[in-house]
Amino acid sequence: MGAYVVRRLLWLIAVLIAVSLVTFVIFYVLPSADPVLLRAGKNPSPEVVQSITHTLGLDRPWYVQYGRYMERLVLHLDLGRSYQNDASVRHLLWDRLPATLALAFGAMVLWLLIGIPLGIFSAVRHRRAGDRVVTGVSLLLVSAPVYWLGLVALYVFSADIGKLRWLEGAGSYPTHGTIFTNPGEVVPSLILPWIVLAISFAAIYARFVRGSLVEVLREDYIRTARAKGLPERTVVLKHGMRAAMTPVVTILGLDLGILLGGAILVETVFNVPGIGRLAYDSIQTSDLPMIQGTVLAGAFFIVLLTLVVDLVYAFLDPRVRYGQGAP
Repeated sequence: MGAYVVRRLLWLIAVLIAVSLVTFVIFYVLPSADPVLLRAGKNPSPEVVQSITHTLGLDRPWYVQYGRYMERLVLHLDLGRSYQNDASVRHLLWDRLPATLALAFGAMVLWLLIGIPLGIFSAVRHRRAGDRVVTGVSLLLVSAPVYWLGLVALYVFSADIGKLRWLEGAGSYPTHGTIFTNPGEVVPSLILPWIVLAISFAAIYARFVRGSLVEVLREDYIRTARAKGLPERTVVLKHGMRAAMTPVVTILGLDLGILLGGAILVETVFNVPGIGRLAYDSIQTSDLPMIQGTVLAGAFFIVLLTLVVDLVYAFLDPRVRYGQGAP
């Protein structure tokens, strides 16, 4: 197990290096706005443009810039400085991380509490009326874009512009504090984003749990458990769900990693100052160090949670072992 974890951590480093290189190449190959002109303002003099270009290090070849970037990253964990904000990328990411953490984990709890019971309900009533209703509603919600759900939710429930005006603070994330230091203002502003994300993801998880549990309930050991006289509740929840959760854990790790890397659409719709909103603003201003930092953060969370998922497998399924030949 220890050797496996070390190999996966080395693989994580290799992935981050590859992601940073691809990001650099894309930035220089594809046409984009000039960050120097964006920072210099309207009608800058040639001297000002030249000074800003030199200050940002953009007068050097891209491979030289990339080499210096990786040197600072490896030796000092320095992600550089934002072109537009003239601030440390690492500090900006750290400041935005609590909002993204609160959004992602709060929504995750909700969609698991909704999706898993619905999936179990649908599986144990396979091909009956309850199963068809859950399946139909799930398909409808999966087909609805999350940004559309967000806009509809704001239009209906927001205290500022909504028709019902039920949720105070929705769409107006506080300008100071985090969920850890100012929960009284942050939590109300996140209720609607949590619900929107939970509705969208719960439909997906209900379908995954249903499909996986239906297959597991056909296994021989499930028939044996029933033949021994075990209650159906014990058969489904204790024996069936443990095996059925394996694919659910897989997509949970990927989905949570993606959200931690930045839920751009939801953060933009609900004005949540998270990593996704920061990435969007950075793309708009061609802020390469900031783009690089947000992309690396997303890749880090995805690869790290993939490793966590692999380790959780060993507890969910005793047949899984990570020995010398494990991938």
